[in-house]
Amino acid sequence: MQGAFAQVAQPRGQFYVQIAFLNISHKHLDEEKPEREGKLILDATVTPQAIRYPTDLSLLNEARQFSEQIIDKLYPETDWEKKPRTYRVKARKDYLAIAKQKRPSGKQRRRGIKQQLQYLRRNLRHIERLLEYWPEGSPLPLPRWLLYRYWVIQHVYEQQREMYQSKSRRCDDRIVSISQPYVRPIIRGKLNTPVEFGAKLSVSLNGEGLACVDHLRWDAFHEGHDLKSQVEVHRARYGVYPEVVLGDPVYGTRDNRSYLTGLGIHFAGKPLGRPKKVTDANRETLKQQKAQRREEYLQRIPIEGKFGQGKNGYRLSYIRAKRADTSVAWINSIFLVMNLLILLRIFFVLCKTGAAMTPIVVAWVKDAFIGHRRVRQADRIVIREWVAA
Repeated sequence: MQGAFAQVAQPRGQFYVQIAFLNISHKHLDEEKPEREGKLILDATVTPQAIRYPTDLSLLNEARQFSEQIIDKLYPETDWEKKPRTYRVKARKDYLAIAKQKRPSGKQRRRGIKQQLQYLRRNLRHIERLLEYWPEGSPLPLPRWLLYRYWVIQHVYEQQREMYQSKSRRCDDRIVSISQPYVRPIIRGKLNTPVEFGAKLSVSLNGEGLACVDHLRWDAFHEGHDLKSQVEVHRARYGVYPEVVLGDPVYGTRDNRSYLTGLGIHFAGKPLGRPKKVTDANRETLKQQKAQRREEYLQRIPIEGKFGQGKNGYRLSYIRAKRADTSVAWINSIFLVMNLLILLRIFFVLCKTGAAMTPIVVAWVKDAFIGHRRVRQADRIVIREWVAA
């Protein structure tokens, strides 16, 4: 018989659902907790945002349209007699002449990018002249969202002009969405989706199937550098280090292996260096080690299933939030719901196996979600008496 309690914390806007399982037999209640227990599965994934697939031409066209809206807002508030020319009709025709082609050549795309850069540069100069009408520090007759777009389209213009002049296809902190400028392209290397646009997560999964988002960043990063912090966070959550850490080969760096070895934690992965020469003396040993590595590698499957559950069942692959903070809350809420389903399953199992334990389990859940407290010693005494009876 097992009991369960849940603890919900909210550090820095992230939700973590933690469940600790207590074996209520006399042996486990009286013994001290071991230094290492259970397993920790690590992996990373990307949660794509609900944005249009970005191209240089479409981004510049959208930036030009926003610049025209800014001019339309500022011009009536000035004493100018003539409205600045924007050539919006001609610019729209030039954009559609290339965008409607099924496979435009590289030369045609480059010519279209140059045209849109010139239109956008003209509009930005008009906006700078119009803004001189208002002294520095005075409020502008623009809504907040349009001011934000004005800041973004200036960065888009600088990035696109730099890539056009250098004939390159990359730049630092590249903006792929004007409405969500914090989104970055993440190179994944998959067959169907080599590039994804969204937040990258470092996720840890314990032996009971509970997933926690340990790190969430909008820039691309190497998930192997998060192993140390994830192991320490696991110890802070459950009070013990994991007995084994399972992860992709990218986690098996020399630095990470030495760190885990110093803590007495086994890393399930292929050893570094040249493979040992097979001889009659070590043939069986190497065969057993290979089979063990294969078995440990298959134990990583649950975290892939957790990603599939979130993306297929809870739209983790289509985050429709429009702001960075709401996107973070959206992602963590999905993991919160998936962990609550596990807690609910455990709760029903406990109710079926022992009706007398139901009030104690309810008290644990209440304390965990409201009071953020551990199981009290008085509850342990009640459990011991219940087991003895």
